[in-house]
Amino acid sequence: MHCKIAFILWCNFIFLHMPYNIYKYEKRFDLESGEYLPELEIAYTTYGKLNEDKSNVVWICHAFTANSDPAEWWHGMLGKGLTFDPDKYFIICANIIGSHYGTTGPLSVNPETGKAYYRDFPFITVRDLVKAHQLLGVHLNINKIHILTGGSVGGHQAIEWAIMQPELIENLFLIATNARFSPWGIAFSSSQRMAIEADPTFYEDHPDGGLKGLEAARSIALISYRNAIAYNKTQAEKNDEVNKSFKADSYQRYQGKKLSNRFNAYSYYTLSKVLDGHNVGRDRGGIQKALSKITANTLIIGIDSDILFLPEEQKEMEKYIKNAQLHMIKSDYGHDGFLLEFEQISTIIKNFLKVSVLKNI
Repeated sequence: MHCKIAFILWCNFIFLHMPYNIYKYEKRFDLESGEYLPELEIAYTTYGKLNEDKSNVVWICHAFTANSDPAEWWHGMLGKGLTFDPDKYFIICANIIGSHYGTTGPLSVNPETGKAYYRDFPFITVRDLVKAHQLLGVHLNINKIHILTGGSVGGHQAIEWAIMQPELIENLFLIATNARFSPWGIAFSSSQRMAIEADPTFYEDHPDGGLKGLEAARSIALISYRNAIAYNKTQAEKNDEVNKSFKADSYQRYQGKKLSNRFNAYSYYTLSKVLDGHNVGRDRGGIQKALSKITANTLIIGIDSDILFLPEEQKEMEKYIKNAQLHMIKSDYGHDGFLLEFEQISTIIKNFLKVSVLKNI
């Protein structure tokens, strides 16, 4: 069984690695904060083909430091024979505003000044991210989304979109996410920003500015992405001798460096504030009223060991979204389980879709 899965993943890696496209919106893009971007570029990746009646769209919203190619970061979910099969679906994923992977962000040049934004990049919210998705949807001539899904911050985008345009979304899959980012989560974000602020090079407004701070920020974030069970299981020492170095220490440093090699501190700083500002109830009369606007067939998947997006937050969404189904998966990997537990997630989604099809017959 494991050999078969490994073979499928290998075939899909060869088949699926795709360059992204760019959609340029040349008009002023107004932000929820009252600020604006003079223009907006959106990087996006597609798989498969749109069918004749445009009924096969799957839109995947990516998480914090991911990119527009879910085949790279959601292994086991997208590919031939998998849950999101490009032979069956037209799959879209757009890189979010403020990110490092093609969409307008802090390293982009502000056309009004001729210089990169860096720390002057405007404050953005999840609703701004969704507004950009909506523009791209119009550009791609999308008038119905069969499946809208996302985990973590991707879930923030999906739930906002389902509230903003309930008539557009047929099936909504929310994975390891919440309706409002918690004070506990904001405390982690703040600590990560403090780490970046402690790096004096962050204030130099240079592409490599703040990288040491970014490495420390990533180390802090990892503690919230995993949990004691995961660390004690994977980073335990194999002897009781006096050690000068420890696996857990080297792991944190390695992961920090790994991120700084592929991301930038200014995008990380910007996007951490996007998390903090997530609140579907803002200007809508509260969370309950906001969630009641969702009309999509809604599947909520939580992770029993998640210490960042707590199970009770998924239960809150189930309570207020009409006819929503909640499934809690078991995992030792905490919040990162939404990326790692693809077999459990796939089974739940496939079963949900089977029942959904039967209801519509």
